[in-house]
Amino acid sequence: MRRRLIPVNVVISALLFILLSLDPDQTKPPEVVMKRGQMIYERECMSCHRQDGSGTPGTNPSLSKTEWVLGPKQRLIKILLNDFTGPVEVDGDVFQNAAPPHKHLSDQEVADVLSYVRNSFGNRTGAVAAREVKKIRLERK
Repeated sequence: MRRRLIPVNVVISALLFILLSLDPDQTKPPEVVMKRGQMIYERECMSCHRQDGSGTPGTNPSLSKTEWVLGPKQRLIKILLNDFTGPVEVDGDVFQNAAPPHKHLSDQEVADVLSYVRNSFGNRTGAVAAREVKKIRLERK
């Protein structure tokens, strides 16, 4: 009986297809990033968005499974770095409170806290890298 070998180019193509179809943004950040992010969240964000990320009705939006958190990272980075004034509509609800700028945070701190938020409170999406924060910060200058 003769064995049929799969051509190497077919195997390589299949592996490439599988690797490219995997979204690297769907991986949970390392535990050290989550711990640092949680500490920053508790210091900088918790007073407005609450310990569980549920926000305050009419004032501060929830951070749980909203398009603003799960959507483009660049928008979330810009909100954290720059002031953000209300009213703003988030998932059909209107919020009046302004978000203060957090320019005092380093690129790594911004990346850590946003990675924490994007992977807490029922959220599960990609981490934010310090280089992404740096790029947004440099665009604003």
